[in-house]
Order: sequence, then structure tokens, then C-alpha cells
Amino acid sequence: MLRSMYAGISGMKGFQTKLDVIGNNIANVNTSGFKKGRVTFQDMMSQMTSGAQGANGDVRGGINPAQVGLGSQLGTIDNIHTQGFRQTTNNPLDLALEGDGMFQVAGNGTTYYTRAGNFYLDNDGHIVNGDGYFLQKVGGGNIEIDSTAKSFSIQTDGTVNYIDAAGDTQTAGQIGIASFSNPAGLEKAGSNLFLNSENAGYAGNLVAPESGGTASIVSGSLEMSNVDLSEEFTEMITAQRGFQANTRIITTSDEILQELVNLKR
Repeated sequence: MLRSMYAGISGMKGFQTKLDVIGNNIANVNTSGFKKGRVTFQDMMSQMTSGAQGANGDVRGGINPAQVGLGSQLGTIDNIHTQGFRQTTNNPLDLALEGDGMFQVAGNGTTYYTRAGNFYLDNDGHIVNGDGYFLQKVGGGNIEIDSTAKSFSIQTDGTVNYIDAAGDTQTAGQIGIASFSNPAGLEKAGSNLFLNSENAGYAGNLVAPESGGTASIVSGSLEMSNVDLSEEFTEMITAQRGFQANTRIITTSDEILQELVNLKR
């Protein structure tokens, strides 16, 4: 009886975590570059009632093991790095990645990675994100556009060109792309940023866009969240029903225990 109650508790805890992840996904449905999360479950170790037995010739056939499950537990919380839809903004410093890879930004002695391409120019002409972290170029270093530039453009291969005061075309650098064999292994750091981890499979150096299987850059667009609201609401309903079913297990087990206590009266 107590096993069923603890199994119900484990199910409630798991579905609560699932609802937490779903709530975070829905809250970030309009967050640029956001990658949704997904929860998976695993069954707990089962209690052995009787072990398996092999066949004994023509005397007796084999017997399967008899086991009672002890509930469920959290398996993984995965980050799903599928491509988000592209929103056109016509802002030349809004950059969307079409394909694999991430922008690298640096600041306060830390290196981050992001798919959110809403960048700006600071007062020194550096391309920075909303937190003031510098967008990195191939070979490392910040990208700086001369303050006297009349205009600038960003090509699909990441090359940043500008027209100087004399009317000549200059190159400020080429935006670098960080490639990961397992982007799901990155750690979320908040503010649309990710941190490298030992399981992300970072190649170790920035490469040019459209090379080595990396993405191309689309200027004037932003990659939005890859959250699908219809999918999230469906998952929320199933998680809610699962939570309710597990509470029913606890209620039913409690009623049966009450009946056992009443047998003494």
C-alpha cells in the first residue's frame, strides 16, 4: 500500500517539473533566439518479488520474473536546438543565423554563445549585444566600425563593410561562428546566452559563416523562439492530467489504509 503512495508522490514531483519547464517555454515564446526545453522520465528500480527461472527440460517450463515498480523519476531536461522562425526587422544590426552555429560574445572576462542576433553599436563603434558584450570576429577580437562611417552593411558570409568619410569601402572584420557537435550540451546562462560545457563539443575556434557546415547570416532579420504554443499547451494538458492521476493514486491508497484501520473496530 505504501509503495503505491510513494509511487504517486514520485509521479507528482516529475509532472511538477514538467509543468515548470512548459511554463518557462511559454513565457519565452517571443524571446529572440530562445531554445525550448523538454522533460523526459525514467522508471525507478523495481522491487523483485520472485526471480526468473529457466526451463527444466520437459518437467517444467521457464518462469518470468515478478517485479513491482516503485514509481518514476526525472530522466533528462533537454534543450532542443531546432531552428526558430525568422522575423524581418530591416534593422541592419539584427542578424539571424540560417543553419548551425552560434554567435560568440565576450565581456567581463567571460565568453558566451547566443542565437539572439539583436546587436547595437556602442559609442566607440563596437558591435555589442543588449548586455554590452562584444560580438567576436574570425580569429578573435571585437568588431569596430569607424565613427566617421557614412553607412555599413553585413554580408551573408559575415563580412562587415562600411563606407568611410572619403567614400571608400573598408572592412571592419568578419563575424565568427562557433560550431558545436552537441549544442544541447550547452549551459543556459540567462539573457539569451549559453556557456560552453565539456559535453557541447566545441571545435575550439571561430569559423567564417557558410564554411565548414556553419550557418549563413541574414542581416535585417531575427531568429525568434522555437517554442510552438499548440505543442506546449498539449503537453501542459497531459502533464496536468498525469499530475491529477497521481494525486488519485494517493487518495485511493489512503482510503484503503483507512479501511484497514477500521477493521480493528
